[in-house]
Amino acid sequence: MSKSTSIDLSGKRQQGILLIGLLAIAFNLRPSLAAVGPLTSTLRENLGLSNALLGILTTLPLLAFGIISTLTPLVTRRFGVTGTLGLALVLLSIGSGIRTIDTLTTLYLGTAVIGIAIAFGNVLIPSLVKQNFTKNSGSITSLYSGVMGIGAAVAAGITVPLSNHPQLGWQGALGIWSIPAALAFFLWVPQLIRPKKKQIKRSYIQAMKHLGNSTLAWKIALFMGFQSMAFYIILAWLPDMIESRGHNTIYAGWMLSLSQITGVLGSLIIPYWAGKNPDQRKIVWFLITLEVVSIIGLLIPELDAIPIWVSLIGFALGGSFGLCLLLIVVRSSDTETATELSGMVQSIGYLIAATGPYIFGQIFDLTHSWSAALFLLLGVVAIKLYVGLGAAKPGKLSYDA
Repeated sequence: MSKSTSIDLSGKRQQGILLIGLLAIAFNLRPSLAAVGPLTSTLRENLGLSNALLGILTTLPLLAFGIISTLTPLVTRRFGVTGTLGLALVLLSIGSGIRTIDTLTTLYLGTAVIGIAIAFGNVLIPSLVKQNFTKNSGSITSLYSGVMGIGAAVAAGITVPLSNHPQLGWQGALGIWSIPAALAFFLWVPQLIRPKKKQIKRSYIQAMKHLGNSTLAWKIALFMGFQSMAFYIILAWLPDMIESRGHNTIYAGWMLSLSQITGVLGSLIIPYWAGKNPDQRKIVWFLITLEVVSIIGLLIPELDAIPIWVSLIGFALGGSFGLCLLLIVVRSSDTETATELSGMVQSIGYLIAATGPYIFGQIFDLTHSWSAALFLLLGVVAIKLYVGLGAAKPGKLSYDA
């Protein structure tokens, strides 16, 4: 490895510093989103939001993911991977801070800025893994996707208690996440002061055209999309669903946190397992089976075992997400391809996912039935199985192919 690059680090110490910074970024990519779900009833009462508008609040960052992800390779051509990740942390801190202002406009504006920031991080972390940790991509993907899950679980669990504090309220409970984002920026500074790595400068149009003609790239993108749709539906509406069955907001928040905790386990176990196998189709079958069982459990209130169902769906969705991230790495032939594939996959994927919380909320508004809305998730699972099996089949995306 060359000492003149900012990404290809020499020595265990430098690589360790990079890994710490990477994990700090990963921790910050979910709390600002996960904090909204437990506050849905509070936001509805305080701001007079309908379920559809609350769905839009969750959908807004996903739209940002979809639009910004595909443009991220262009931004990295100007600022480099490390510079773009530094920008992401600054925007994340600013967006969270904006949400402390008690207006509907600033709530949505801050959420949009947060979405832009997280989009950069989502796309670029897999390319960092491809470039620096190729030999152990499975274990590193497990590690950072697990840390992302920890961030979501912490936010889901502590948001309601924080909002109940008289000096914080719901504004402070959302805005407090600017602090860890700022701390992560300082941990990332060592990467910003290193010289930039010289890039291949392949034509962006050429890259997008090549990816658009790849069946493999589309299957990975659709698998990511429908996985993320299910995840953000659960993130947005699980607390409300649980409250409707007679439980209080704190219990509902902790059940969402439990789903995120088991999602951490899925994120840790599945990519590590998948990284040791060139063929991941058995893993797809395993995850889909868990998800179907959990949805059926939630569909039948008489099966009063909410902790079991949320644990299973959390593990399945967390594991599926980790698998998506690993597929971006192992199906790419080089670092630049990984960046471009990650941008395409996450752009298409999150545009699909963005429809989920809104449609789910609309179905409930029309039918007043969580069961009717949950059937949407069963349909999503069927599509995810088909594209997931194609994405998990051994193969590699290459410009020589």
